[in-house]
Amino acid sequence: AAGQAAFAGGAARAFATGPAASATQVSDELLAKLKTLSTQALVDGQWVLGWPPCHIEGARPLGPGMKMAGRAVTMRFVPQRPDIQADKPPAGDSPEYEAFEMCGPNEVLVMSSVGPWESVGGDIKFLRLQQRNIAGLVTDGSIRDTDTLLGYGFPCYSYSTTPRQGPAVMQPWEANCVTTCGGVVVRPGDAIVGDQDGVVVVPAAIAEKVYEIAHSRETIEEVIKEQLIEEKCPPGKYYPFMSGKIKPESPLGKLLDSKGVKYMHTAAAAGPAGAARGAA
Repeated sequence: AAGQAAFAGGAARAFATGPAASATQVSDELLAKLKTLSTQALVDGQWVLGWPPCHIEGARPLGPGMKMAGRAVTMRFVPQRPDIQADKPPAGDSPEYEAFEMCGPNEVLVMSSVGPWESVGGDIKFLRLQQRNIAGLVTDGSIRDTDTLLGYGFPCYSYSTTPRQGPAVMQPWEANCVTTCGGVVVRPGDAIVGDQDGVVVVPAAIAEKVYEIAHSRETIEEVIKEQLIEEKCPPGKYYPFMSGKIKPESPLGKLLDSKGVKYMHTAAAAGPAGAARGAA
């Protein structure tokens, strides 16, 4: 009985804090570079490295022109159950508010919902995120009070919007733990990048390599678009291509050689003309 009492007294706090963040966290400098890239290029960079899918399925921008990049702070909800509700730290000690206080200008709050139509929060809760000057928020659930949230100014991505409340269906349980969102594993400290096409998780362990490959791909795609405008030919002459597998004798390989763009390796490098263009 004594053991059970000790467990009951410490279980909620242990569950709420979750495991430590990855020993490798994305630096502010790398976050700034990742933010310059498209989510499409970041997906390709991870595909080249053979990592699992990284697109948070269903997460869409709340409004036009949204762009974000930040380190992940995670928050996991679980379905409502009376005994679990009794164990959850109350009021300001709730795991969700613990997660809020971990957020700042270079953090994105990742909220793992129990369902796409369940609300993870709205104007009153998320006012604190505006005060924390958060980099953004993403959830595979829904959010409320759309008009007010748009006025808060930080990027929001969600499966949908809803007028419904969340507490009747689910409750916050873990803060800053390894979790899933939209079918993707998220570890605290990973880079979260969002644009008008959606949100991508870039694991901290490979973030630098992903940036190099993605930056290189965007460089090559710009060369292709410039050539298509000039040549007025079908895209199939140069596109699509597989990063790291462009053959020198191919039309694309010859085009890149003529432009001084290195493409045989995944590290960024300067071409013969001295212009630093990407590699793929």
